[in-house]
Amino acid sequence: MTTMSEAPFLAPDALAGRTAVVTGGSSGIGLATVQVLLSAGAAVALCGRNAERLDGAVSELRAQFPQAKLFAQSCDVLNAESVKAFAAASQAALGPAAMLVNNAGQGRVSTFADTTDQAWMDELQLKFFSIIHPTRAFLPQLVAERQRLGDAAIACANSLLARQPEPHMVATSAARAGILNLVRSLATEFAPQGVRVNGILIGLVESGQWRRRFDAREDKSQDWAAWSGELAKHKHIPLGRLGRPVEAARALAFLVSPFASYTSGSHIDISGGHSRGI
Repeated sequence: MTTMSEAPFLAPDALAGRTAVVTGGSSGIGLATVQVLLSAGAAVALCGRNAERLDGAVSELRAQFPQAKLFAQSCDVLNAESVKAFAAASQAALGPAAMLVNNAGQGRVSTFADTTDQAWMDELQLKFFSIIHPTRAFLPQLVAERQRLGDAAIACANSLLARQPEPHMVATSAARAGILNLVRSLATEFAPQGVRVNGILIGLVESGQWRRRFDAREDKSQDWAAWSGELAKHKHIPLGRLGRPVEAARALAFLVSPFASYTSGSHIDISGGHSRGI
């Protein structure tokens, strides 16, 4: 029986005739976002830095969606020329993009005392330019598609750390807060061109990192549900579990779709109630 988490999010042709781009699309939330968009009929271009992982993701996607319009290219979002090349190749393969999902970027665990100047620079560069470079490269396509289709949008995967910082992730928390501001600024600047910009704030979501910690658990009798449930309780997550990549992916897909056509400059909280803000 199909569970609610496995059920289709949008009708199979809901995004037909539209091209989406997903950065960091070879694993985790990025890969789940590609799957959601393909299942709704969109043509999707994805990129990632690791060519081997990207090839594996593409093989998985083609097996799952044999009729899908799909394009993939290795790309470093911190390299402006690499992103420009990806944008040109994507447009040649699938047509101009109407939807851009900026998903690349990981967190850095460090306190103020043990974060070096270089670590600060690396973290700020990653968080900002993983959005700046793709947005700059794909904006002309988005503007053109907005004129043709009536809607075009950008969605950025961000973290709850932007509003609820953690001292053991000081650099990431500060950078994430900056991205919150950047999204709002871009939404205002791009509004006259008809391009919407939004984001999501992710809490604790199942990932390879958490799976590795689970594999290293002391009590091997605990299954994933019990172990992650204890983690959620320790982290004070009201829903009592970690999020699933598809749950963040659906929010991203919604924000770049025409179903969110009057939403811009906002963020959706995907944290299971972990947010303490009002």
